[in-house]
Amino acid sequence: MGDDKIAVYGAPWCPDCIRTKRFLDDQRLPYDYVDVDKNPDAAAFVREKNDGKQIIPTVIFPDGSTLVEPSNDELAVKLGLRLKAHRTSYDLIIIGGGPAGLTAAIYAAREGIDCLLIEKSAPGGNAAKPERIDNYPGFPDGIRGAELADRMTAQARRFGVEVLSAVRVGGIRRDGHRLGIKTVQGDEYAASAVLITTGSRYRRLGVPGEEQYIGAGIHFCSTCDGPFYKGSEELVVIGGGNAGIEEAISLSRFAKTVRIIEYLPKLTASQILQQEVLDQPQFIIHTNTEVIEFQGNRLLSSVVTKDRSTGQERTFHPAAAFILVGLDPNTEFLKGTLKLDRSGFVVADGSSQTSLPGVFAAGDVRAGSYKQVGAAVGEGVSALLAIKEYLGSHSH
Repeated sequence: MGDDKIAVYGAPWCPDCIRTKRFLDDQRLPYDYVDVDKNPDAAAFVREKNDGKQIIPTVIFPDGSTLVEPSNDELAVKLGLRLKAHRTSYDLIIIGGGPAGLTAAIYAAREGIDCLLIEKSAPGGNAAKPERIDNYPGFPDGIRGAELADRMTAQARRFGVEVLSAVRVGGIRRDGHRLGIKTVQGDEYAASAVLITTGSRYRRLGVPGEEQYIGAGIHFCSTCDGPFYKGSEELVVIGGGNAGIEEAISLSRFAKTVRIIEYLPKLTASQILQQEVLDQPQFIIHTNTEVIEFQGNRLLSSVVTKDRSTGQERTFHPAAAFILVGLDPNTEFLKGTLKLDRSGFVVADGSSQTSLPGVFAAGDVRAGSYKQVGAAVGEGVSALLAIKEYLGSHSH
């Protein structure tokens, strides 16, 4: 292990280990992961660090310090992340640090609008996850998602945007002519306008075994978890849209075979992406097929499928399964506050204004959005210009 990296000692069946790894992945921090079930020396090391008890996760930092079973807040403090803003009142609070939120923050700073951006994990959102983004203007050879996210974040900070990472907003309320925000950590902030850019998350299948094996053989991000399966015989990708085929192509670096399972009668990805996997022997494609169960012991060992035409069941035994079947909005904290559509996305008008005056929405969280990085950036600009006009007409 490298001395300049964080080391996480854990096991694939340990929920807190999975959460810790996900937190570090979200912050785009390199770390070494050591499975104590497979490494007796590592298990002995953990016991030595914990007075003879095998407590995981045990996290060792480059300075030699240790955190045992840390919460996300404890990790954030140790990593030097800001969990509390400098002040309690702003012109604009942006909730969500993906491309839409970061773009709006950059434009706000340039327009002299006092702005606070609050992100529940790390700036960049889903845009930070793809191994390569090929359709963002200005990068003819493509760009890694994490690099694009880091560039956007650095630009926002260069213009003086205040950014809180690993802070989750619990609710919004109107307080007279101002809007109030309360974080899960218990801090409260006020603003004249709020922009919701909380994006979306990967949808679940809702079949038996899925929740049990998330992080223990079921994943949603090849960039985060694909390297753990380097040299494997087979990986499964569930979903034949753009995201699924992109993940399959990315995973083909790690496995001899990538099996793609699509519920609909044919793949729905763009023709360019389909061409990269069709007729390539490394990819095996099953259309009109649904996953009905995940099985295993401590780790995923089987994916059970059913042909939707014949009803025939087949069981595959991949090293892991990656689920890419769509997105659900991050709007739980808005229920009962704003108008949402049937799928939970925020309803907004042509000026990005929601049903609550002074609250705007942009990017993937908005009903009818295109779920593309370029579109989110454009929406961030449009929303900010609408907010500037709103602030000008509601100044006191």
